[in-house]
Amino acid sequence: MTGDPRARAAGPLLLGVRHHGPGSARAVRAALDACPPRVVLIEGPPEADAIVGLAAEKDMRPPVALLAHAADDPGRAGFWPLAGFSPEWAAIQWALAHEVPVRFIDLPAANSLAMAAKKPPATEPAPAAPSAPAAPAAPSGPSGPSAPDGPPAPETETEVEVEADQAAPAAASAARMRVDPLAVLSEAAGYDDPERWWEDVIEHRGTGGAEAFTAVAEAMEALRAEYGHGGHEDDAVREAHMRLRLRDARREFGDEVAVVCGAWHVPALGERTTATADRKLLKGLPKVKTEISWVPWTHRRLARHSGYGAGITSPGWYDHLFHAPDRPVERWLTKVAGLLRAEDFGVSSAHVIEAVRLAETLAAMRGRPLAGLAETLDAVRAVMCDGSDVPIALVRDRLVVGDILGEVPESAPAVPLQRDLTRTQRSLRLKPEALERELELDLRKETDAGRSRLLHRLRLLGVDWGTPAVSRGSTGTFRETWRLRWEPELAVRVAEAGVWGTTVLSAATAKAETEARSAKGLAEVTELAERCLLAGLSAALPVVMRSLADRAALDADVGHLAQALPALVRSVRYGDVRGTDTAALGEVAVGLAERILVGLPPACVGLDADGAAEMRRHMEAVHRAIALLSETETTGTEAGTRPHTQTDISTADMSTARTRSAESRAADGLRARWAAMLRNLAGRDGAPATPGLIRGRAARLLLDDGRLAEDEAARLMGLALSPGTQPPEAASWIEGFIGGGAGGGMLLVHDERLLGLVDRWLISVPAEAFTDVLPLLRRTFSAYDTGVRRTLGELVRRGPVADGSTGAGGQGAPAAPGFGPGLDADRAAAVVPMVRLLLGLDPVPHANDTMEAAR
Repeated sequence: MTGDPRARAAGPLLLGVRHHGPGSARAVRAALDACPPRVVLIEGPPEADAIVGLAAEKDMRPPVALLAHAADDPGRAGFWPLAGFSPEWAAIQWALAHEVPVRFIDLPAANSLAMAAKKPPATEPAPAAPSAPAAPAAPSGPSGPSAPDGPPAPETETEVEVEADQAAPAAASAARMRVDPLAVLSEAAGYDDPERWWEDVIEHRGTGGAEAFTAVAEAMEALRAEYGHGGHEDDAVREAHMRLRLRDARREFGDEVAVVCGAWHVPALGERTTATADRKLLKGLPKVKTEISWVPWTHRRLARHSGYGAGITSPGWYDHLFHAPDRPVERWLTKVAGLLRAEDFGVSSAHVIEAVRLAETLAAMRGRPLAGLAETLDAVRAVMCDGSDVPIALVRDRLVVGDILGEVPESAPAVPLQRDLTRTQRSLRLKPEALERELELDLRKETDAGRSRLLHRLRLLGVDWGTPAVSRGSTGTFRETWRLRWEPELAVRVAEAGVWGTTVLSAATAKAETEARSAKGLAEVTELAERCLLAGLSAALPVVMRSLADRAALDADVGHLAQALPALVRSVRYGDVRGTDTAALGEVAVGLAERILVGLPPACVGLDADGAAEMRRHMEAVHRAIALLSETETTGTEAGTRPHTQTDISTADMSTARTRSAESRAADGLRARWAAMLRNLAGRDGAPATPGLIRGRAARLLLDDGRLAEDEAARLMGLALSPGTQPPEAASWIEGFIGGGAGGGMLLVHDERLLGLVDRWLISVPAEAFTDVLPLLRRTFSAYDTGVRRTLGELVRRGPVADGSTGAGGQGAPAAPGFGPGLDADRAAAVVPMVRLLLGLDPVPHANDTMEAAR
């Protein structure tokens, strides 16, 4: 074709573009206005012909993508992203506005997905031609850098196409040279940056540039003649299908046909081949049944080379160039100033003016027709950011890339699960957003509780829209914190989860039931029970509870039972907060605790150091769980038996109250028997088969619960540290009693009798045994805070008192813990003026007043 589309020779109008290029999009729109065709053909899956009309809906806002997936395996999917500045999107909008048919002519997704599934894993690509820089290696996943559609297409070329390239064996890759046309052309023009060359020759040309199509087509023809095929291994098949669709369109509409495709394919579409030869290439291609729909996309995904990205490094900048009617640099820098002001940076109108001048000066010095992204960022750094790169990182994230999330109309095809999710999101006022944000939920509120259930159900289905985070406020169970970010690939996860049900609730329930039946371990089932309660899946709980009871009855390992109990008790507690009936869970939890209580003492015999440490962790977890179970049951009893009015009491209420009361009594009795078991373990001073670590921790748990008097604790420590006990065993007991970061240091600070016992025992340890004891002691005391260690050192230096006698230091009557033996009047008087000043008194009192105040 010539520079003027109206003067072209007979034949279709071939518009070779760079995918997601705003300059190409402007040129396509200008060419279609100059020479209106009767039909527009676009590189893309033909299955999209049925839904392309939705692009004219007012609720359709790019960036969006065509999503095609195998009907029997939604995980096999491909995306064709389209931004507002994509040439294909511009052609679609022009055709729909002028009521011109739009058809897609690329290889059907049914073939592309089937071909990609049959290819072996990717191997190392062959090197590129010496004179052309190699295209970047395609990463794993459904997409990567686009094919070299000349200037390279960062997408719509499509993810499915890239899948095929990634799966190519080494022999096939070596048979063809991988060419990056943009790099070759920019190098020929004397540029070291392909993106910068493309901006100069295309993006900064304004709204015209139809002649660029001819120049780019000639360049692509020369490159193909030099390097042969040079692209993806499936290009020959794809181009054969494009030619067949082009022939069909010409038979129907004549030569008034416009084709919008990657520039690399333009020479192939103009080749003189026969329909028979093209059909022969397509014969025998594998095929799968596919479904296609529109899904939202994001600029951030367009900017990624991995996953589902398109490889556009600056989609926000490209979007600005395409939509700015005039003065793009001034408008862009005004946006930057607005962003920085919103983030409390001191930026004025004078800064914008100076930045514009600097950007234009830099462009002139660098020989560029218009200030590009590099010049504007350099100007922003120098003028608005005082040379700092910190604000520049913000500009890159928010404006150069951006967090725009597209929208699709409700009438777009979608799996039933996606429709139910959309309705639920709308009812809960929980809109998907591309920008990550934190969401604080108060589960006492109905809306927040519904949001929590939805997010937990989606996580169970593998749709990780939200990730639980640590709350910076209250730590109560009625509060949750989530980090939310909607990623485009979640649409695939939703489609995959559609096999479980047509609604989020039914799908999550079905999956939970299936996982409960197939779970292998007890801990796995208890975790699933907790997730079901968090997600409000009451219908799945009977199946989960049966599976839990079966596995609990068959598992005799105390360690496994101890691992399962805490999660089960948390589930009971969560159910109480969320208003869920957890009576069945409470019964299983009590039964599990009973079995642990019986099996724990014999399980503590004959353990080595590692086994004792693990059993101590189990014992601590069970201790907390039993305390929490008793607390939960007591709370439930109070809630269940306290009527608001006389008329509130019904037969069902009384039955529930009696059940709760029985459960509460069982829990309280369990706690008492657990304490008796701990006392039995702590008193096994004559049973060396039970490690000192276990006996010391049992004594400490009883002391913290108030079930062991301080005198009795001192007696147990004295027995454990007696001369008849081997030093390593005694050190192990000390580690169990005051180690583990459980406040043992403060216990020694406030009870000098215990500190004196430890001090005297340590002094009595023989020199030959001290090296064996030292690692245990260091591990114990290193867990204390610096202030606690300092205070203990002061007490030991002064000589702590045990049993009312003088301590090790032998310095007479002791002072209160942490203080010196007496008052230093001079040092105390030094602070009196400052104290008087703070109190608003005369800062310079008489000497007698100062001494009196010090006393």
